[in-house]
Amino acid sequence: MRVAALIATIAITGALIAAFTVSLPEIPGLGWTDRNIFFHVPMWFAMYVLMGISFFWSGKYLVRGGELADLRAREAAVGAIFFGVLGLFTGILWSRVTWAEALPDSDPQAWWGWDPKQTFALVALLMYGAYFVLRRSVREAQLRGRLAAVYNIIASILVLPLTFFLPRLIGGLHPGAEGTPAFRSEDISTPHRLLFYLSAVGFIALAVWIWQLRVRLARLEERLTSVQDPLGEAA
Repeated sequence: MRVAALIATIAITGALIAAFTVSLPEIPGLGWTDRNIFFHVPMWFAMYVLMGISFFWSGKYLVRGGELADLRAREAAVGAIFFGVLGLFTGILWSRVTWAEALPDSDPQAWWGWDPKQTFALVALLMYGAYFVLRRSVREAQLRGRLAAVYNIIASILVLPLTFFLPRLIGGLHPGAEGTPAFRSEDISTPHRLLFYLSAVGFIALAVWIWQLRVRLARLEERLTSVQDPLGEAA
């Protein structure tokens, strides 16, 4: 936990200070909004990592069982949704001042233009978020754990094609879509790339740190509940 906290603190602080103080080559059509690359994309990377962690612990729960594995999968999924929502929100703001700069704020198209990658990202988050609805709908712990683990694995697998492969096939305005590949040497400069990688490492470490903290808090809450229940029965 301390390692993740240290990496997150140093990497994010260093990357963001440099991003707003160091002179960077201009990316055509973006201006100062190009600094959002150090927020928006790393948050999606953090989401993917947490989904991978949740996928792993769901698989382990199906193979070996154990409440701890289910808890770790659940808390990783919570973090994944959190960073996914932040990634979607920063993407909406970015598209507002780039793709829809000429539109008034009152126009819904200014905030949501139904770009394929943006839309598929929303679909992926809604589908993944159904994991928590499923958990709340089943009371029996073991059945809930098994059903949630199976759904989590399926949803995790589907997120990648929804947010990566399908948008490339369909195309669109978003970088990374057909005709607008992202992170080529002609798209962003070397300083941009280095700061982006540093920020990505920092946000991934932050995501892991938050996951570890949530697991510890959840285990503490369960212990407190197990102590209080017998006392309540005795009373």
